[in-house]
Amino acid sequence: MTRRLRIYLAGPEVFLSDAKAAGERKTALCAQYGFEGLFPLESEALDDGVERSLSIYRANRAMILAADGAIFNLTPFRGPSADAGTVFELGLCAGLGKPVFAYSNEDGALLDRIKRDMGATFDAATGRWRDALGMTIEDFGHADNLMLGGCLTEQGRRLTQRRTAPDERFTDLSGFRLCLEHAAQHFRVALE
Repeated sequence: MTRRLRIYLAGPEVFLSDAKAAGERKTALCAQYGFEGLFPLESEALDDGVERSLSIYRANRAMILAADGAIFNLTPFRGPSADAGTVFELGLCAGLGKPVFAYSNEDGALLDRIKRDMGATFDAATGRWRDALGMTIEDFGHADNLMLGGCLTEQGRRLTQRRTAPDERFTDLSGFRLCLEHAAQHFRVALE
């Protein structure tokens, strides 16, 4: 019997009060598409005698290395951008050459969220947007930093964006399902 393809599931859901249940919902959906979902939980950190945070990092990295691909929830978290840990994991997976798929439960561009949430001014002299510290804000129309969109584009993919109700930003799985469909299509083609 061949093993199911493993998909690492990254995103800020690990911080939900019901993170285990959120992971179970996602892994159940993965199974419907023929995948084994790998959802990182702090409680599954290795007991290797090192500091707990390093143990969590090592456990997550081991799951990423064991995965055949990954799906990332890039919904803005604690600010206008995606969760920093999720972003790191996306870069690691892409750097390892693993297929990556991503979604966000907020539509629109990073610049628009910064203007809305933090304030920004247009510097007519330079033709650039600036934040409250006077630093330029990239204006490429991307949902987040250009490096995130770039690694998806390099693999022939794009960020799946959907606007959800504010209280469902981290629980709505519509975008996740679309990524599962894209992953299933990718692996069907790759295995033919």
